[in-house]
Amino acid sequence: MDTLYPHCAGLDVHKDTVVACVRHWESGQVRQEVRTFGTTTRELLALGDWLGPEGVTHVAMESTGVYWQPVWNLLEGRFELVLANARHIKNVPGRKTDVQDCQWIAQLLQHGLIQGSLVPLQEQRELRDLTRMRSTLVQEKARVANRIQKVLEQANIKLGSVATDVLGASGRDMLRALIGGETDPVRIADLARRRLRAKIPQLTEALTGRVTEHHRFLLQLMLEQVDAVEQQIATLDARIEQVLGPFRQAIVERLDTIPGFDRRAAQALIAEIGTDMDRFADAGHLCSWAGMCPGNHQSAGKRKSGRCAPGNRWLRSLLAQTAWAASHTKATYFTAQYHRLAGRRGRKRAVVAVGHSQLIIAYHLIRGDGVYEDLGPDHFDKLHGQRKIEGLVKQLRRLGYQVTLAPAA
Repeated sequence: MDTLYPHCAGLDVHKDTVVACVRHWESGQVRQEVRTFGTTTRELLALGDWLGPEGVTHVAMESTGVYWQPVWNLLEGRFELVLANARHIKNVPGRKTDVQDCQWIAQLLQHGLIQGSLVPLQEQRELRDLTRMRSTLVQEKARVANRIQKVLEQANIKLGSVATDVLGASGRDMLRALIGGETDPVRIADLARRRLRAKIPQLTEALTGRVTEHHRFLLQLMLEQVDAVEQQIATLDARIEQVLGPFRQAIVERLDTIPGFDRRAAQALIAEIGTDMDRFADAGHLCSWAGMCPGNHQSAGKRKSGRCAPGNRWLRSLLAQTAWAASHTKATYFTAQYHRLAGRRGRKRAVVAVGHSQLIIAYHLIRGDGVYEDLGPDHFDKLHGQRKIEGLVKQLRRLGYQVTLAPAA
């Protein structure tokens, strides 16, 4: 095999140790040396000081949890770093030690057999930390809301059966009244606001239960937890707006025009894929990297599976949410696309297809290739007009009608 990098190194990274193999190709001979370092800052700097005088130009390591990140941060800028997916560089069975792992990584790197994973710049990594933490806090708020609902059910308070949002303005007022010791359901129901006041009789019935001191204690604790989480989310929102800056704020505004997207979704998308689309050959490569396109598994001339390849789980989750939201918009292309596929392929595949389309549109909007213009809910009818006519005629014939078509004047 060809040797692409005569002087390279492979790192086997663990929590407390890094086993490094320096591999040289000189005059048709291979020379390699293995050393073990700790993972403290001083030890990692010593690792870099050893690799530099050895003439190492490229360094490869596995993406093991978060342990590779401090190694990457301290070696970045001094060497050409390659982050390898552990699934892609697995050694043959029976050869598994730390020394053999780093030697195998160095050997693969020297012959150019490692496809590096995408590692964004430090600025994007920091933005990604913020948006991912915000998503985690939103999920935590939902979990606490479910626990509040569970305590209410234990007390036989059926507030969730009448009010759409238990943690809305009216719901919180009622919860605080329950926590404060109010037992009259009529007075608690009278705290309803706006449209919920039309349901005061149902609220009175639903708020008749058996609330004990134990229930009040738990509700107070969880309501304080919700308030604290909401405060943290607001702090993160302000920090994200600050980190984005004017240039990326303009991209957020363009992405916000896609049906199913809002500002938070647009910010999270930028954090995951960045604003430099030159790192992807085209929109199809971006969808493949995100795991939002069919897989390819063929053997003996037969296609075995079309499951999506594993991709960025944060991005896949985000696109699933935006696709589901877009499928419920009125009179848009995405609504037509979803219903066209859901009937024959299932809802989950339809959601993935809509998310795939959204990601392609986002790719071009981030590149600055224009603005979003919706194709309309009748796009597929116009595109396949004759097929639509034939389908409707078949339905009428199955119902027992004779159909004769004549063009309109």
